[in-house]
Amino acid sequence: MKICVIGDGAWGTALAMDAVENGHDVVLWGAFPDYLTEMRRTGENRKFLPGVRLPEELAFEPDMKKALEGCGMVICATPTQYLRGVLKRMKGLVPAGAPVVNVAKGIELDSWLRISEIVSQELGNVDYADLSGPSHAEEVSRRVPTAVTAACGDPRTAEFVQQALMNDRFRVYTSTDVAGLELGGAIKNVFAIAAGIIDGMKLGDNPKAAMMTRGIAEMGRLGEALGGKRSTFSGLSGIGDLIVTCCSGHSRNRHVGEELGKGRKLDDILSEMGMVVAEGVPTARGAYTLARGAGVETPIIDEIYAILYQDKPAREAMFSLMTRAAKPEED
Repeated sequence: MKICVIGDGAWGTALAMDAVENGHDVVLWGAFPDYLTEMRRTGENRKFLPGVRLPEELAFEPDMKKALEGCGMVICATPTQYLRGVLKRMKGLVPAGAPVVNVAKGIELDSWLRISEIVSQELGNVDYADLSGPSHAEEVSRRVPTAVTAACGDPRTAEFVQQALMNDRFRVYTSTDVAGLELGGAIKNVFAIAAGIIDGMKLGDNPKAAMMTRGIAEMGRLGEALGGKRSTFSGLSGIGDLIVTCCSGHSRNRHVGEELGKGRKLDDILSEMGMVVAEGVPTARGAYTLARGAGVETPIIDEIYAILYQDKPAREAMFSLMTRAAKPEED
């Protein structure tokens, strides 16, 4: 079938390559026509996936209407904070029956909505699915074995996505827990910043392992309070994505944390990253706000929020976590 990928960043490009390999007719849309022309000319996404050769079969289309026309599936790979504007442009153009598969991770600033909720507001009652898991685009594009989960309230749609994208190096599981998948993929980025701070401060392995373990518990508490299933956070989109994001050199969120741990200022770090988005920074605000509204205790999220938005020194944040009141591990 024809698959339209909305978003020419690393993840959108990697999934476009996967879909081409599976025999689909794939068209990639991006917001900047000149860059699409460059990708077509060079056969490479030099900005986001340098050194990776793009398949000759991959098509590039700057006209969104033409890109979406006749497609059987839409993969939406637009960063969360830019998503609403792109969805407004997509309205009325998605073919009837074509599922919209989101692959971005995050919570929208100010509204604090999950991506499925944003899609519902802008596109109405479309067939929506979410794809998430431990899956760095840099590795997927180089055919490194990867496992992810596709979630949809209708199991048939999740299976449709599974069959369309799965192959011998990209394994897709299915789920019906859309809220859990979205929340796990978003919240783990906050803990990745914490992991980077620990690395930047050169504190060693013990605190990082403790933070990740308590982070999983924190993610499960908050995620369940916000509508996800507790078991989902023990799966690929929860603990799996948290592990890879906290430990990998590919992680943009861990990079932000590492630079903070070295004593650098957040604005300088983000400015240096340019168009490369670290979703954990805005998600920290969203998770902090949602936790307050839900009455859920989130000590790690609270401290990362304080570091990012209240200029709290990282060592003070670490001290605050280590000197909290004693309690059973189950709490």
